[in-house]
Amino acid sequence: MRSNRINYFIVGLFVLASVVGLVVTVAVLSGRTGATDAYYAVYKNVTGVKYGTQVMYEGYPIGQVEKVIPMPKAGRMLFRVDLTVREGWRIPDNSIATIAAPGLLSAVTISIAAGDSQAALKPGSEMPSQEASNIFAVMSTVAGEMSALAQNNIKPLLITLNKVAGDFGELLEKDGRVVFKDIGSMVRESNALVEDLAQRIPKIATNVEDFVDRMRKNSDELSALLTQENRVRVERVLVSLDEAGKGLNEVMTLTRGMVKDNRGNVDKSLTDARYVLESVARHIDSINQNMEGAARNMYEFSRQIRQNPGLLLGGTPPKDQAPTR
Repeated sequence: MRSNRINYFIVGLFVLASVVGLVVTVAVLSGRTGATDAYYAVYKNVTGVKYGTQVMYEGYPIGQVEKVIPMPKAGRMLFRVDLTVREGWRIPDNSIATIAAPGLLSAVTISIAAGDSQAALKPGSEMPSQEASNIFAVMSTVAGEMSALAQNNIKPLLITLNKVAGDFGELLEKDGRVVFKDIGSMVRESNALVEDLAQRIPKIATNVEDFVDRMRKNSDELSALLTQENRVRVERVLVSLDEAGKGLNEVMTLTRGMVKDNRGNVDKSLTDARYVLESVARHIDSINQNMEGAARNMYEFSRQIRQNPGLLLGGTPPKDQAPTR
């Protein structure tokens, strides 16, 4: 019998100690472990604020919310939030009490951002306040603006691109073959002309070098004539000049004949260019098919955007294709 009483006594002491520990823990967590100072702040919106909401000073818990009192004013509703903080806790008078949540899933708190003023708020006075930022409202506004952007700007742009692609395909189908054919002919004729000039240029260069050598020789002989005043040498110089003139006439005749003969080469170059364009024209059908496929893809893209503008912000990744063997 005595043993049972001892057991009951021990159990009772354990339960009592647990209750006292729970009370102390709750008091410590709520910041109500001693005397407090009262303050209040006024807000337009108190979403998530209620009795027991923690009051944080630069992230450190110093008190809690005691009550929230509605206050009609000038046709609208304001809310007075009474706060209690540790007695003697100095709060600068330019500190700002903001309704905030430390994390996305964290509970709402009254976060006091410390000011730099040397004067402290007196207990019972009003604390400067700031409304909470609603991230979901901001995201909703951004989504609405993106939707308007897609409807008013992106959709007309896609329509214009689709029309330009169609016009370009029609242009290639009608005039592309003729243009490519002419370009091919011009390229061939130009190649033939370049080859002919490459064959004639060495001969022209040789004639020019001969002419320069003769002129240099004549110049030397003229210098000797002026220094020695020899009439015989003067006659020789005149003969050399006459020969040089004949050589120059030959060069001019050769150049004139080359220019005249190039008419046939130009015609041949045009014929070759026409052949190249005909080769390009044979492949114009495959080019048109690729352009039509691109136009269909642009049309499908614009259709999906019209049906679901949200695809511009985020879409599903393409399905993995089976590897080809």
